[in-house]
Amino acid sequence: MDTQWLRTFIIAAEELNFRKASEKLMLSQPSVTVQIRLLEEHLGIQLFDRINRRVSLTEAGRLFYDEAIGLMQKLDESVDRLHAFAQGYRRNWTIAISPLMAETILPYFLRTFMERHGEVELTIRVEESEMIERLVDSGEVNLGISALNATLKDIESHRIYEDPIVFVMPTDSYDEESGPQIDVKEALINNYLLTHHHPVYWDELLFTLNKHIPGIRTMKVTQTHIAKRFIQEGIGVSFLPHSIVRRELMEGRLMRPYFDLFPLPSVATFILLKKKGDLEEEFIREISGFYFG
Repeated sequence: MDTQWLRTFIIAAEELNFRKASEKLMLSQPSVTVQIRLLEEHLGIQLFDRINRRVSLTEAGRLFYDEAIGLMQKLDESVDRLHAFAQGYRRNWTIAISPLMAETILPYFLRTFMERHGEVELTIRVEESEMIERLVDSGEVNLGISALNATLKDIESHRIYEDPIVFVMPTDSYDEESGPQIDVKEALINNYLLTHHHPVYWDELLFTLNKHIPGIRTMKVTQTHIAKRFIQEGIGVSFLPHSIVRRELMEGRLMRPYFDLFPLPSVATFILLKKKGDLEEEFIREISGFYFG
């Protein structure tokens, strides 16, 4: 059986139109028709009904569609494993990280960790924290790094660091020593507060803020890197984990005024996993001692 027959069948089954299938496959329509006929002859089963120039799947065709999808997925996975082996990889390892983690110095840690493990083919999946535990539980990823702790009983959780929340705003023309003291209450009143770019602290923080400063204008910005860019452009102010704005503060692209209205919370970052092998143990041990602040 020619694998191209299977690919053609899958597209034709999804389109239920041989002309559209031929355009998607960049083949001539007669080629699609011939490949479908050859597949049907090979299987000894009719996969499509052709009535008045309209195409529909037979019952056998609907059953075989799921089988064909599975066959092609297994074939593609086998080819990928072979290519990885040819490149010197002897092991696949998948980590799910939240978009928040991509804004910290985690990429630097990953680079140095994987430089010592050249035999490992690393895949990074950027997923929202709410999804990471499910991916770990299903086995789709080996390990997750999340802003949310585990809730499922079969998931092992390791708190790797605590992160203080800091108030950040655009830089001004003064340096920290010569400039006037910033009134954070005034800054919150006169600017939009960019919110909901972290899954943990916003509801409680907004409740406390509104007790001190009623009527704050808010703007939901659900991605951290967008929130940071908006602050730099003067669109608003926000509260962010220190590890996420550490570089921008050091380089003077954001400013952290003294915040004295009430104590700000901290948030934790967790490693989630279901099965712990030697690579996972080494990763947890080293990242737990890594300084993110």
